[in-house]
Amino acid sequence: MILPERRDPRFTTIRRGGSLRDDDHRLLALWAADCAGHVLDLFESDHPGDRRPRAAIDGIRAWTRGELSMMDARALGGHAMAAARPIDGAARNAAYAAGQAGCVAHVAAHELGAAAYAIRAVRETAPDGAGLDLGRRECAWQHEQLPDRIRELVLDDQRLRNDICWGVFTV
Repeated sequence: MILPERRDPRFTTIRRGGSLRDDDHRLLALWAADCAGHVLDLFESDHPGDRRPRAAIDGIRAWTRGELSMMDARALGGHAMAAARPIDGAARNAAYAAGQAGCVAHVAAHELGAAAYAIRAVRETAPDGAGLDLGRRECAWQHEQLPDRIRELVLDDQRLRNDICWGVFTV
């Protein structure tokens, strides 16, 4: 479970009683798509005929442009997670990253799930003993992709939820 029991109002849009602006919601979605997209090949190389994770990433990008509804983006995220369930290893985590990214349209706090699953996917590819180092490098890459407007929000979210995200945000 990557969502806290109590929702952080910073990840709830203003129209729903929180403080998240729509522009920042879209930036969170794009960052999540970048995180998931960075590891997508770990799924596609093992499952080249299954386009569900790619569709979720493409869908969340389309949502940010106003070309796809929230419900459709969320559904694509769910389909990507369905692709993950019967498999294991890096491919599974990469598909979950894509699914989490797709669901950011519905719940902005899924942005951290996309990042965490991407780090887990990279860790799975490492030879024995090197997973933590590869995970740290992936986390650093993700930090480099953060837009300035949401940087502090995401870094604070990582600090607050690192424990429920398997401790992957320790750089």
